[in-house]
Amino acid sequence: MQTLSLTTPDDFHLHVRDHEALPYTVAATARCFARALIMPNLMPPVTRLEHALAYRERILSACPSGAAFTPLMSLYLTDHTPVEEIDRAVDSGQIHALKLYPSGATTHSDAGVTHLDRVMPVLERMAIRQLPLLIHGEVTDPDVDIFDREAVFIDKVLAPLRQRLPELPIVLEHITTRQAVEFIREQTGRVAATLTAHHLQFDRNAMLVGGVRPHYYCLPVLKRKEHRLALLQAATSGDPRFFLGTDSAPHAQSAKESACGCAGSYTAPTALERYAQIFDEQGALARLEGFASHFGADFYRLPRSTTQVTLVRSPWTVPASLPYPGGAIIPLGAGSTLTWKLAHD
Repeated sequence: MQTLSLTTPDDFHLHVRDHEALPYTVAATARCFARALIMPNLMPPVTRLEHALAYRERILSACPSGAAFTPLMSLYLTDHTPVEEIDRAVDSGQIHALKLYPSGATTHSDAGVTHLDRVMPVLERMAIRQLPLLIHGEVTDPDVDIFDREAVFIDKVLAPLRQRLPELPIVLEHITTRQAVEFIREQTGRVAATLTAHHLQFDRNAMLVGGVRPHYYCLPVLKRKEHRLALLQAATSGDPRFFLGTDSAPHAQSAKESACGCAGSYTAPTALERYAQIFDEQGALARLEGFASHFGADFYRLPRSTTQVTLVRSPWTVPASLPYPGGAIIPLGAGSTLTWKLAHD
């Protein structure tokens, strides 16, 4: 196969930052995605309907001329989110999920949830209104090894939540472990997971062998090869509970290549091409359209896109850097070769 046409896909986990970053980040996604679910972890976080609607307008204003791109908005769940905000969100028709960040788990998560008991009335209302809860699934206990934090979260937090609120729609975001795959497969009802291209392509050797490579540092961190193989099998299985969410997370080069090394991999400029290469290498190109274009829309009860994009088998080199406010940004895999390319690029 030398060309591949797909229903225009959706990205159900995307960071675009704000203000001066938007023209760069939105364009990188709008080139090949019809819609993207925008993460709310700005500073300050997007916690109310009016904040999300204003953010949506800023994103739309940054879209390239002629781009048919729709941002799907979410709200940031905090210990202080009022129950009535759920009704406002659902009734607006513009809010598609609430995001649960355990406090301190990742970038801009300081305002996150400290204990599920503090948000249980909100979660109960979400279950009634069928508003999905998106979960960054890691515990933050300093005594838990960083490579085990997802598995411990599933056992100690997520499984009890499912027993307590079985009707709550849940997406376990950017899964990284065999345990997460197994958990999703054991569930009934409206439960799903997103998978990133970088967790499907790379394991922790890419981040640590030959020196620390900060552009591969993300949260949850890359895991062992055995976990990556489990993710690959899930992504390419045709199971509709697993679908595309890039978790593309832009940070300027100076922020990534620093003493702290901000967590996040910038994959938006190469995302669809990466997924195509991954599925091609697994002999599963025929299943890419479901994973990228159908399953996520179906979970969120959105119409599937009516347009198409086409990729061609044509090797190309990922740019060494791209322009970004404050200097430059390094896309993941800078200088490497990808085998698929958008036909109109």
